[in-house]
Amino acid sequence: MADNLPLEVLKPKDFASDQDVRWCPGCGDYAILNQVKKVLAKMGARKEHTVFVAGIGCSSRFPYYVDTYGMHSIHGRAPAFVSGIKIANPDLDVWMVTGDGDGLSIGGNHLLHILRRNINVNIMLFNNEIYGLTKGQYSPTSPEGKKTKSSPMGSIDMPLSPISVAIAAEASFVARAVDVDKDLGDILERAANHRGASFVEIFQDCNIFNHFAFKYATDKDEKEDATIKLEHGKPMVFGKNRDKGLRLTGDHKIEIVELGKGISEDDLLFHDEHDESLAFLLSRLKHPEFPEPLGVFYSVKDDCYEDLLTKQVTVAQESRGVGNLYDLYNSGDTWEVKNPGEGVQAPGLQLED
Repeated sequence: MADNLPLEVLKPKDFASDQDVRWCPGCGDYAILNQVKKVLAKMGARKEHTVFVAGIGCSSRFPYYVDTYGMHSIHGRAPAFVSGIKIANPDLDVWMVTGDGDGLSIGGNHLLHILRRNINVNIMLFNNEIYGLTKGQYSPTSPEGKKTKSSPMGSIDMPLSPISVAIAAEASFVARAVDVDKDLGDILERAANHRGASFVEIFQDCNIFNHFAFKYATDKDEKEDATIKLEHGKPMVFGKNRDKGLRLTGDHKIEIVELGKGISEDDLLFHDEHDESLAFLLSRLKHPEFPEPLGVFYSVKDDCYEDLLTKQVTVAQESRGVGNLYDLYNSGDTWEVKNPGEGVQAPGLQLED
């Protein structure tokens, strides 16, 4: 009888765990957590079918605060855990939470491969352009010249663009949002509904060590001129008065133009989220030289790694049988240890004195 009962309708508060949320007051992670709980409820997610996995860092405390299955794993190695969980349990909804340090420094190699394999998981990268948990060192996304405890004279590293990295790694869904932006929930919902590896960079304010790093994207007086919302099939218009746009030049570069001076919306770039080259070009736009794009950069359908792997296993079992570990261990080249101290001799080989 119990199996025939309707599923309980869960609300956002039902996804809150019994743990005290221990981020710094005012941290952008609170806003992201609230949006994620709303998305889970809206999508009808089930606690027993949902897993959150994180590496190490402020963002990586996330699994403690969501009442689902979860794992606080190893620095930079969350993609390995996520891959194993999803491949072994393909019906689970698996989310990975990482930061710009955890995901792009020690975990950069792992992140590239989970994206290129297109494993059907949702990856959220919280980017605050700083190492927050270890008290304010510069990170892989910190801008050049950034003065921190580990770069007192200013960082001389060229910063990575998480979006560019994801697109170059052949991710099938790539997007960017802001922690306090109402559009974050919509983007996370699209990412969760995407079949394949979804990657969402979230601008996240660290109000202790890098406060207002993204003020241009949150301040009501600045954001209309400093950001541009990407909408599939629509012209790239921005500005408080929507009087500016982005146009492609003859040498395939993007320029800012003013509308109404012989230039109409028809002359502008139109966003195509299926165009990988355009997505990468947009990923190179950086404030303050350009309005920084927000929204879905790229979205395509492609085969998922776990589906292809399951097919391979099925074909192997149909042609060779299910098999067992004993036969596997004793297949191929084997060696026999005859007597202790006499060494190891491979079958068919005559050892000389």
